[in-house]
Amino acid sequence: MDLHFDGKIAVVTGASRGIGLAVTERFAESGAHVVAGARTMSERIDELRSAGSVTFVPGNLAGVEAPTELVAAASRLGGVDILINNAGAVTPRPGGFTTVTDEDWEASWTLGMMAAVRTTRAAIPAMLGRGGGAIVTVGSVNAFFPDPGVVDYSAVKAALTNLTKALSKEFGPQGIRANSISPGPVRTDLWLGSGGVAETVAQASGTSAQEVADQAVAGTPTGRFTTPEEVADLALFLASDRAANITGADMRIDGGFITTV
Repeated sequence: MDLHFDGKIAVVTGASRGIGLAVTERFAESGAHVVAGARTMSERIDELRSAGSVTFVPGNLAGVEAPTELVAAASRLGGVDILINNAGAVTPRPGGFTTVTDEDWEASWTLGMMAAVRTTRAAIPAMLGRGGGAIVTVGSVNAFFPDPGVVDYSAVKAALTNLTKALSKEFGPQGIRANSISPGPVRTDLWLGSGGVAETVAQASGTSAQEVADQAVAGTPTGRFTTPEEVADLALFLASDRAANITGADMRIDGGFITTV
């Protein structure tokens, strides 16, 4: 299926690994030029950069300047057609709510919410200059599944989903669509890598990381983790003109994890 990305410029945050890397690869394969933002350049991003399909912009997206610099790099190439807000992180809180400090809350909010706010605020004028565009924000099922084990992360993801809906209402008449994706557990380092959710929870509970991972999806109809590539494929569809009348929507890709209507 031709998604008509030839000549399009896509900005992707948190692009060096996991979901962000899969999104970057998919857009590059589909003919878009990707302006990829992350703190460090992974080997795969370097390969795509050498092939001419990616411009890498280093920076800590939790900082005030990095989101603006990322969009400025895209503007120098002609503008922004697509923005994928993907940067984020999660820190399990096995001690519960009272152990989460002000500094913890601020760190979660700054990277999880303000990075998207600042990047989107910078990107919208560049999108309007191209006649419109598409914003896809990667959230989490935790927006609808409050979990005291990741209480700050869940709150931030709920705020992101709300923000996306508001953006769709304000900028839809000007040709900018805004949608969000809410993945369940995804097979990335964030969940399964060293220091990831499974390992951290296992250390606190006296079980194994594999047991934690298995339990996370044991009750879902599909019984497995989502892959980064599956999330990326959904992001590509939502950003394409095949989804031209979809805006203000949240798409869950969770193997049936959320069971409410």
